Amino acid sequence: MEDARPQYATMIRDLPQGERPRERLREHGPGYLSNPELVAILLRTGTSGESVLNLATRLMATFKGLGGLARAGYTELCALSGISEAKACQLLAALELGRRVVSLHPGDRAVISSPRDVYNLLGAEMSLFEQEHLRALLLNTKNEVVGIEEIYRGNVSSSVVRVAEVLRPAVRENCPGIILVHNHPSGDPTPSPEDILVTRQIRTGAEMMDIELLDHVVLGTRGFVSLKDKGLAFG
Repeated sequence: MEDARPQYATMIRDLPQGERPRERLREHGPGYLSNPELVAILLRTGTSGESVLNLATRLMATFKGLGGLARAGYTELCALSGISEAKACQLLAALELGRRVVSLHPGDRAVISSPRDVYNLLGAEMSLFEQEHLRALLLNTKNEVVGIEEIYRGNVSSSVVRVAEVLRPAVRENCPGIILVHNHPSGDPTPSPEDILVTRQIRTGAEMMDIELLDHVVLGTRGFVSLKDKGLAFG
């Protein structure tokens, strides 16, 4: 005979006092909590046979840590037992907010004074991409970022990248300078010969339009490389 008893989800409040992430966060601050504990707060409930903290730990293990979770899509999350559509949406929304916060600056606008500033602005997000993305930072005369434009997604090569498309946002916003940023999914930020060629072509086109290409920064999980600092395409 089928068990007619109601099935209840294990909630954070059902955990023993010393294991409740919310209480620990309130007492010690979010920096005191582990990644699974923070995820458990987002999930709110577990399942009838699994606590929310165990579910969060299994989720992290399945996606091999926070980096893998950040790369997961809606369908992948929903495929995991215990993750409902609502839970998947909560996780994706929180991860997206985290990426956006990383891109913020304490002031109204981020100021770029070095390649490190570019990495701090976009590295956490772009180094996780599984495809190459090419973006342009639009700068005013004070080197403040007035916009971030995604130009290409996919193979960033001279056969694909069109100089006019790269420079169009700067022309539209009347920005005197731009910085190119793209990622290497391999994790190695070492510029390729194609990266150097693309940079040279765009720099030549920018000069003709009285726009200064200040740098091209390549990002990866192993750090970043400035083509200008290396004297590549800027000699």
